Amino acid sequence: DYKCAYCTIHYARGSSRNIPIADIVAEAQKVAATGLKEIVITGINTGDFGRTTGEKFIDLLRALNQVEGIERYRISSIEPNLITDEIIEFCAASPKFQHHFHIPLQSGSDHILGLMRRRYTSSRFADRIEKIRSLMPDAFIGIDVITGFPGETEQYFQETYALLSRLRPAFLHIFPFSERPGTPAVDMPDKVPSYISTQRVARLEELCDELHYEFCSKAVGSEAEVLFESTMRGGMMYGYTGNYIRVKAPYRRDVINRICRVKLTAIGDDHDVMAEILE
Repeated sequence: DYKCAYCTIHYARGSSRNIPIADIVAEAQKVAATGLKEIVITGINTGDFGRTTGEKFIDLLRALNQVEGIERYRISSIEPNLITDEIIEFCAASPKFQHHFHIPLQSGSDHILGLMRRRYTSSRFADRIEKIRSLMPDAFIGIDVITGFPGETEQYFQETYALLSRLRPAFLHIFPFSERPGTPAVDMPDKVPSYISTQRVARLEELCDELHYEFCSKAVGSEAEVLFESTMRGGMMYGYTGNYIRVKAPYRRDVINRICRVKLTAIGDDHDVMAEILE
């Protein structure tokens, strides 16, 4: 039901709708029966869940929290205007819901957010980040950003850059603006040349590299729980901590698909963190 000025999803997908919580719980139980440990909750507008059935997203989280056998949940993406105090507090209190949030910003300029038809301001976005950090200071926060939207002057881009520098998220997902036929953005004036969008992407990618290394390096020397995956590369296996730091350790078949206690010992140039298994 969101109609952002640059987006065609609502044309392709139609109005917001969902299946009942009971059906989703049954699906999660089937996943648990296969032995898998982690589920990612995803959708076009995840936090808007419940329009069809008169339920709420927080009700879904509470119901999934009761499914036996699933040890981890992640919320793939949630709009900043829909991530309520209730959701944040629930995730902070539940051992199953990981300290990992993906929250789209798109622009740190209130002027550009208005042109984009987004439903929040930069200050509201910052408030949500601060609320998460107050309860989960170790939270991994990934943020979506669009550069080169029509009307984005250097000043408006600098507002975005300054906000991200201040908020210090763990990762940035950066996209140069791309016109989609039939969207309001196509007819907007003050188009940004593609070479400027590309330059701004590069500046944000450099910031992302700094932020991601900063976040991961803080964990070195600490202990964490990692769910190891089956892929082996160069004799190493990989997995993620609850707060989404990718770690590696010498391959051991017996710990695949198990959540293991590890000590994080060193970080590489690729930001992967070396782990020593403690159990």
